[in-house]
Amino acid sequence: MMPINEDHNRTRYLELLKSILINSIYLEYDQPQLVVDPAEAAAQRRHLGRDWPTMALSMIGQVRLDNLQYCIEDILARNVPGDLMETGIWRGGGVILMRAVLQAYEVTDRVVWAADSFCGLPPPNVEKFPADEGDPHHTFDYLRVPLETVKANFRKFGLLDDQVRFIQGFFSESLPNAPVEKLALLRLDGDMYEATYVALENLYSKLSTGGIVILDDYGVLPRSAKAVDDYRFANDIQQPMVEIDWSGRFWIK
Repeated sequence: MMPINEDHNRTRYLELLKSILINSIYLEYDQPQLVVDPAEAAAQRRHLGRDWPTMALSMIGQVRLDNLQYCIEDILARNVPGDLMETGIWRGGGVILMRAVLQAYEVTDRVVWAADSFCGLPPPNVEKFPADEGDPHHTFDYLRVPLETVKANFRKFGLLDDQVRFIQGFFSESLPNAPVEKLALLRLDGDMYEATYVALENLYSKLSTGGIVILDDYGVLPRSAKAVDDYRFANDIQQPMVEIDWSGRFWIK
């Protein structure tokens, strides 16, 4: 009998999971709602997260999922204390991967926090956040995914347990009192200025030194990028941002 190679099995499991989360396996049946570049091949668009899929559980693409796995493995290797969190989870693909990586490495002392309104994005609060004026995200039914749907997606992978916790509500209401004590990884995918700034304002102080901030849409949504830039400037954050792909960035605190 050949010996079991645990590293090999872990790698195969996580690679297969990511393929399922972005549905690159049955891509021909997953016609996107939105395509960034119609001339780009479908497989390349999905790899880079440049479409809005109808069936997949994540729209962030292979490259950003790979980065998310890398960042989790990095904080585990460096033993950075704290939980993992994503603000803005859509169908749950990113947080499902977070929980899967913890399971694959048999980590039982960290929690995955999934924060979302579970009813889409709020209308722009122009009086308080003028940068969001004209933002259309609140009109997209496509972005409204109920909490029970997300939980059902976790169950499909056998990953819904007490290491997964949900924070429901628009971020300006839910994050100031979120029961999160310490984070090792914070992934932001709020699309709007308000959602991005409020997440940083309420959660960055809970990120451990050596922890990682991942920005999903810095390169593609100017309002979100401005919120990051404004927060970094106001708090004298000078750690360099690292490019993940055409849209994503991250930095280490």
